[in-house]
Amino acid sequence: MKKVVLASLLAMAGVATVVQPCFAQDASAPAAGQAAGQIQMSAEEYKAYNDADTAATPAAQAAAWEAYLKAYPNSAVKKDALGKLMLAYYNANDQTKALDAADRLLQVDPQNFRALFSETILRRTAGDALTDPAAKTAALDKAAGYAQTGLSAGKPSGVDDATFKSATTTFESTIADDDISKKDYADAITAIKTELGGVTPDATQTPGAVLQDVFYLANAYLQSTPPDYLNCAWYATRAAVFAGQYASAIQPTATYCYKKYHGDASGYDKLQALVKTSLTPPADLGTTIKAAPKPIDYVKQTIAGTPDLAKLAPGDKEFVFQYGNVPDPKTGTIDPATGQVDPKTQKTYADEVFDTVKGKSVAFTDILVISATADAVQVAVSEDAVQNKTADFTFNLKEPLTTVPKAGEKVNLSGTYASYTSSPPVVITMSDSSLVPKKAPAKPPVRRRTTSH
Repeated sequence: MKKVVLASLLAMAGVATVVQPCFAQDASAPAAGQAAGQIQMSAEEYKAYNDADTAATPAAQAAAWEAYLKAYPNSAVKKDALGKLMLAYYNANDQTKALDAADRLLQVDPQNFRALFSETILRRTAGDALTDPAAKTAALDKAAGYAQTGLSAGKPSGVDDATFKSATTTFESTIADDDISKKDYADAITAIKTELGGVTPDATQTPGAVLQDVFYLANAYLQSTPPDYLNCAWYATRAAVFAGQYASAIQPTATYCYKKYHGDASGYDKLQALVKTSLTPPADLGTTIKAAPKPIDYVKQTIAGTPDLAKLAPGDKEFVFQYGNVPDPKTGTIDPATGQVDPKTQKTYADEVFDTVKGKSVAFTDILVISATADAVQVAVSEDAVQNKTADFTFNLKEPLTTVPKAGEKVNLSGTYASYTSSPPVVITMSDSSLVPKKAPAKPPVRRRTTSH
C-alpha cells in the first residue's frame, strides 16, 4: 500500500523523550567517587568514565565512550557504557554508528530493552525510506523482529511505566508497518489495535505518529479481502476529524469508504459526529449507518422489474451474470416425495437472463476491439468495459480472418449467444461469428450543369 506522506504525522515526534529515558543510567553505573555501588574501579577508569559522561557534545561523548570501551573492554559497567554510547551517537545524528552500538550491546545482553528499542526505531526509519519493495520489506522484517523480541522481553527495571508504554506502542506500530509492507492486513489490524489500546485518548486526537496509525488502520481495513468499508470509514473519519490542516489528505479515503458501504454520502455528518466521542466504533454501528443494498439485491430488483429480460441493456445483463449466480427460489419443480422445490431444477438469476438470449443471433456495430486473432475477436461492449478497456465479449469466428483488426479499432460483428462466465471479469462468448464490413459512406449525387441558351 502506498502511504500518504503527511509531514507532521510521519514525524516521530517525541522520540528523544522516549529514547532518552530508555537509555538512562543503569543502576549498576558508577556514582560520584571511585566506587559504583558494589563496583570498585581504579581512579584512572573512573576518570575516563566520568570524562565520557560529562563531555560537552554528543560527538565528544561518543568519542570518549569509544575510548573508554577500548581501554576497559571488560569493564563491570560495559552494558551501561554501550548504552550511553548508543545514545550519544543517536543524539549526534549518526544513525549508522548508533545501530552498531546497539548491535554491540545486544551481543553482551541479548534482551536489553534499550538496545531492542534502538534497533527497532532505527531500522524502521531506514526501511521506510527505501523505495524498492523487496528491500523495504526485508528491512522492515528485521525491525519487526527486534520489536517482537522487545515485546517479549517485558518491562525492565529502571524504566518507568509511561516510557515503557511509549516503547511498546512503537514496537506494535513497527510490526504493523512490516505487516502492511507484506500486505498481511489481518495481522496489521491486530497490531495497530493492540498499539492503540495502550495509548491515552488524547494521543489519537492530535496530529502525530499515533493518529497516523489510526489512518493506517483504516487503510488496512480497506485493503483487506474482502474490504471492510464500514471500519475503514470509521477510522479514516476519526483520523480526518483530528488531523487539522492535514485532513484534506485523509478525507478522500474516509468519504470513499463511507460511500462504498452506505451507497452515497447521505448521513455522513452523523458518522463525523460519532467518531469524536470514541476511538473504537460502537457495536451497533452497522445498524446506525445503514449498508447499501448488496449486488444480489439489485439483481432481484432488476429481474422483478423487467417484464422482458431479453431487452435488458448489455451492461445490466453483465451485472446479472456476475452477481446473479444464485438460485431463484421462484424456479424449479416440486419433488413429489418431499413436497419441496428440487434444488437441482432451480435456475440462477443469471441463467434466467441468459436463457432469453441463448442461441439468438445479434449484430453489434462500432464496438471496441481489445485484442484479436484470425479465429477470435475480443471486444468491449458495455459502458464499463469500454471505460476500463477490458473485453466482455468474445466472438469466435466461423471463418478465419484474412485481415485481423488491431486493438483500439471499432468494428461491426455478428454472432450467436453461446455461453457466459460469471467470475470477474464477465465474458460472454458468441459462436458462428462474422466480421461485418462497414458500409461505405454514400456518395453525394452528381449535379449536372445545365446550359441555358
